Amino acid sequence: MDRPNLEQISAQLESPSSRDRMLALAYLREVPSVEAVPLIKKVLNDSSLQVRSMAVFALGIKQTAECYPILVRLLETDPDYGIRADAAGALGYLEDSRAFETLVRTFYEDTHWLVRFSAAVALGNLQDPRARELLTQALDSDEVVLQQAAIAALGEIKAIEAVDSLLRFAQSTDWLIRQRLAEALGNLPTPKSISALKFLEKDGHPQVSEAASISLRRLEDASNPPVER
Repeated sequence: MDRPNLEQISAQLESPSSRDRMLALAYLREVPSVEAVPLIKKVLNDSSLQVRSMAVFALGIKQTAECYPILVRLLETDPDYGIRADAAGALGYLEDSRAFETLVRTFYEDTHWLVRFSAAVALGNLQDPRARELLTQALDSDEVVLQQAAIAALGEIKAIEAVDSLLRFAQSTDWLIRQRLAEALGNLPTPKSISALKFLEKDGHPQVSEAASISLRRLEDASNPPVER
């Protein structure tokens, strides 16, 4: 069956069935951004939270000049925490450095852990080293998911200075924390990172030990670049 054309997708986005509207959004994956974004905007205020969430996510993938201000507005003003979290995540996908201050403010001021989690992840996606202080502070959060996000993001921004702060999680009782640590250390080439990864390589949880092995190989490859012939 052929994919519907833009006119058909536009009509389907106005269907009374939320399933039809979600399917129409899925069809937009194959549509160029400049054509997709005007159609995505049609359902940003949809009655279905699932449709709205899917549309917000799509704005992070189908990138045009319009996407950034729309996502910032949603992040700062939408009453639904799920949509705010989606907007923060989508801003991370945009990888637009202008989002840094907004994401930092969101992390400190939003009252819902899911939004703060998404903001921390997005800061990692931006790979802006200015986020190091905030993310290091987030390691002391009472929310385990925020600790996980901060560990991963510190690896993403290659915050070598944070290695000592990260290493205290090597014996965390939460295997996901240990896995995030193993993944992050693969971006932080220091002797302490290598020592910790060798320790984590012997971890009892297979996903932790596998992540540590992959990170060790990454650090080894980085320190021994192929010789040009």
